[in-house]
Amino acid sequence: MSSATSFSRLLGMIVLDKIGVVTLKAFVMKKIGEVGWAEKPVPECGPLDALVKPIALAPCTSDVHTVWEGAVGERSDLTLGHEAVGEIVEVGSFVKDFKVGDVVIVPAITPDWSSLEAQAGYPMHSGGMLGGWKFSNIKDGVFSEVFHVNDADGNLALLPSGVDPADACMLCDMVPTGFQASEVAGVEYGDSICVIGIGPVGLMAVAGAVLKGAGRVFAVGTRPNCVAVAKEYGATDIISYKDGTIDSQVLKMTDGKGVDKVLIAGGNVDTFAEAVRMVKPYGSVSNVNYLGSGDFIKIPRAEWGVGMSHIDIQGGLMLGGRLRMEKLASLLVSGRLDTSKLITHRLSGFDAIEESLLLMKDKPSDMIKPVVIL
Repeated sequence: MSSATSFSRLLGMIVLDKIGVVTLKAFVMKKIGEVGWAEKPVPECGPLDALVKPIALAPCTSDVHTVWEGAVGERSDLTLGHEAVGEIVEVGSFVKDFKVGDVVIVPAITPDWSSLEAQAGYPMHSGGMLGGWKFSNIKDGVFSEVFHVNDADGNLALLPSGVDPADACMLCDMVPTGFQASEVAGVEYGDSICVIGIGPVGLMAVAGAVLKGAGRVFAVGTRPNCVAVAKEYGATDIISYKDGTIDSQVLKMTDGKGVDKVLIAGGNVDTFAEAVRMVKPYGSVSNVNYLGSGDFIKIPRAEWGVGMSHIDIQGGLMLGGRLRMEKLASLLVSGRLDTSKLITHRLSGFDAIEESLLLMKDKPSDMIKPVVIL
């Protein structure tokens, strides 16, 4: 069976053009500020890799930053998207643990696990700064009839039986990014926490902090549905930035003591100043927010103890990879985590990808996260 015939039978969506090259449909960033559909060649599957047909996709605010803010620079006809659950349609000759037909969770971060950075404990930076973030950054993403996954054995995870693919789609990025905030900050039992921003990542930062044993959890946000879900995930106090600066409200509510840890999942380069003002000396500030604009982060000198406060300020990209996906999936299977609370819009059909991305861009008041079911 020829490659073209094989793909046509497996996918039913790929077309054979006039010169005999197999192509597929993808939703792309044409340039900064412009998106659209494109026909692209079917990616080649290397010996360690896999090709996957999506069955559930989700857009991300990161896609919005990339396209409409030009946060990672100009891109031309780059396929967007980095959150997907799908069915394997081809595996490389060296892939041991997966086969055609397996339904898999695909993490947003797909490191090269043999890299020196991975061996040093930082796989998300394999090959250089943020090098594990490949989809819709340095290679085509998942908003395609078929997409490529490098290092399949290290980066794919089987979808557990009985888990909704849409719910599992939240494991690709929202859950590990939100949880990373607590891991980087070193959240401990009984810590007081402030989570800035309670979109889908911030909500998972709340859930992750609670699972790590946090005590009092302040959540900063105003949209009613996000506030309600934050409380369901364990937030004890809600703060509205419309009622004054975040730090002044937290300090007032803690009798001037502040909180042990601040987890930043929203805001901008100026948010760090508020975080430093409300965290205790020897506390920590952890950022998982994609800073799409601004040249510098401002740290208030005096509140940072004139440079000697022992306040730790870090930012961390999620780990990615198979083990992380399997562990997070176990939280869904055991009932420890319910990601369905994040999904407010369920769209159907491949062509709904465009609508879903525009929802993330426009952020209607009733939206937390859209998912496209194929």
